Amino acid sequence: MEFGTIEREIHIEASPEVVFDVVSSPEHLKHWWPDDAHFEPTPGSVGEITFGEPGSGGMVVPLTVLEVRPPRTFSFRWTHPADEVAGEGNSLLVTFDLAPSGGGTLLKMTEVGFREMGWEVAVLEEQYRDHVSGWEFYLGRLAPYVATLETRT
Repeated sequence: MEFGTIEREIHIEASPEVVFDVVSSPEHLKHWWPDDAHFEPTPGSVGEITFGEPGSGGMVVPLTVLEVRPPRTFSFRWTHPADEVAGEGNSLLVTFDLAPSGGGTLLKMTEVGFREMGWEVAVLEEQYRDHVSGWEFYLGRLAPYVATLETRT
């Protein structure tokens, strides 16, 4: 296994505009991915996402928005040390690419940068596997969450 790239594709029964909002807006993100999110969905915005309760073993993870092209692409770097600027070698790059597909949206999520982090092999394998299982879980929550939005409108 090369532990370099994670790619997932899912079809969502909603327009690219709706799906773009759901993957780029902190208000929507916290319904399917982290427990909390604080950032502006604009290129260069620096913020954070939170998993669990920070005082009780949870994690606050820095995030820097890179590309925002509604309704096609949203990308960010994350997992870098809070006191460093996110870049290749100290963070992972996540990209959501959206395309119209059969009355809905095909979402392709890509996460890269694992090998560039300079981790020992065991840490690389553990981090890669943690992210694979995390994306499987969280992306599985995306379409059901979007479906709740469609019933509200």
